[in-house]
Amino acid sequence: MWDQHACLPLKPEADVSELDRYDRPGGGFVSVNVGYAPQTGDDARALVAAFRRVIEARPRLGLATTLPELAAAREAGVVGVAFDLEDSAPLDGDLGNVRAFVEAGVRTLLPTYNHANAAGSGCLDTHDTGLTRWGADLVREMNAAGMVADGSHCSERTGLDLCTVSEKPVVYSHSCLKSVWDHPRNITDDQAVACAETGGVVGITGVGIFLGPNAPTLDAMARHLEAAVELVGIDHVGVSTDHSFDQADFHAELAANPDLFDESYTRWGPLQWVSPELFVTLDDVLVARGWSPADVDAVTSGNFRRVAEAAW
Repeated sequence: MWDQHACLPLKPEADVSELDRYDRPGGGFVSVNVGYAPQTGDDARALVAAFRRVIEARPRLGLATTLPELAAAREAGVVGVAFDLEDSAPLDGDLGNVRAFVEAGVRTLLPTYNHANAAGSGCLDTHDTGLTRWGADLVREMNAAGMVADGSHCSERTGLDLCTVSEKPVVYSHSCLKSVWDHPRNITDDQAVACAETGGVVGITGVGIFLGPNAPTLDAMARHLEAAVELVGIDHVGVSTDHSFDQADFHAELAANPDLFDESYTRWGPLQWVSPELFVTLDDVLVARGWSPADVDAVTSGNFRRVAEAAW
């Protein structure tokens, strides 16, 4: 099972052992967030260093931040871990930091988080001006350094611009379909199609308010998955949990940063997520719905792995 985005508390002392909850026969993979709009470069680097130390010491976890490490984690049957950034703010305005973060194990980056910044517009912005010139330069540097561009949390036009500028596959690591559930964080069919045309993957995610009215079930994920497969084809759909391993921390983040969220995050009460323990049984649910083993493998691991092999 390949989870393209999950969230530990953004503290160096976070309980990284929570990632053991992904463990099952055959192992897996998870990309862990190490910063978004409020974090500086120093903050994100400290998180990566702290998380790496714990992962290296855990017997059922392993770093999977390069293709050889990814292959070694699969061979060992452990949960491989890489890292992602949910905003370009931790780059501190310096494109040279892209390559430094790749060397530290950050393999995916979202240019914007909900609202406009130096790279482009966010999905909660009233005015969508798309990717900026600096944002386009950022995408080109990410292509060169081996970092995957991610349109989640970006505005529609910014996401479409990512796909135009990028010469490598673009992903939506944790974004459901607006045509299935009309939430401002979900993506349009045009965004999904443009992503697929780059060779990329749309990662249907297990956040209740993105699946429906705060309904984090595997059947709800399956409905979005089936709609996405019908829209863009089996080779361009994947999965992620966007699971918050300390939900109290997330709700505190939401309260502390009201400028980054709106009522679309709060109108259905406290957020709920598909848990890792439930997530790793998704393949059984898909088989029960009539999916073939090959299609289940593509969506639950193979497609995002293909993007990593092409882009890293």
